[in-house]
Amino acid sequence: MNKAVLSAAAIAALGITAAFPAMAAADSAGSGNLQTTLNPVPTNHVTGSGMASVTLNGDRATVDVTVSGLLAGVPHAMHIHVDGQGICPPASTATQLNGHTAINTTDGMKSYGMIGTSLTTTGDTTPASALAVTRFPMGSSFHYHRTVTVTSDVVANLKAGKAAIVVHGIDYDGSGKFTNVLGASELDPKLPQVATAPALCGVLSAMPSGGAATGSGPAGHGSTDIDLLAAGGAMVAAAGGTWLLRRRTTQGF
Repeated sequence: MNKAVLSAAAIAALGITAAFPAMAAADSAGSGNLQTTLNPVPTNHVTGSGMASVTLNGDRATVDVTVSGLLAGVPHAMHIHVDGQGICPPASTATQLNGHTAINTTDGMKSYGMIGTSLTTTGDTTPASALAVTRFPMGSSFHYHRTVTVTSDVVANLKAGKAAIVVHGIDYDGSGKFTNVLGASELDPKLPQVATAPALCGVLSAMPSGGAATGSGPAGHGSTDIDLLAAGGAMVAAAGGTWLLRRRTTQGF
């Protein structure tokens, strides 16, 4: 896809979180281990899968994500979403997009909420980093590992079991590239809908004591098998890529 389409106008899609729910889960010291399986968002014709974990220590979160089977050669925005219902969008939330049934950014946001943390590979991790071209994972398979500082809002959602990790960018028509099959994105008509639509989603929950270990590696390198990770309880991470969004008062992705 021509990277020029990911224009600065897309930054306005970001939803900045404003309030957070009551604190729950995790221990009183403010630490905890959470994990999730990243499943395809229904109706969006996604065949990929993934796993993620977050180790929380005060306001520091070590995030590990491994995915495979996504659209190759394009950037995949990835975020911790908060202040929603704490669920991934069900098929019933899908709408008609250019004559096809699919879930767009706005549909998904009603379930998993707004952006709390941008999972960039380097630099700033706030919602403002939607313009951080070259700082989001790219490709069909990638590994991400980074320790970031998160807001009290994100901490509260993580402890309450209402934070979700969402990976964006879909290949709805199986063409192997971003196309206009679903029309233009509701966030910015310059962007194709498939570029902003959610691909994988998982709600983070407390990990049993002695649960899956995490690993790390140099950003943008490494590979592993998802099933092997599940069996061995290990997560390796690192990535690089690009992406951006557009902000509207009542929207975020």
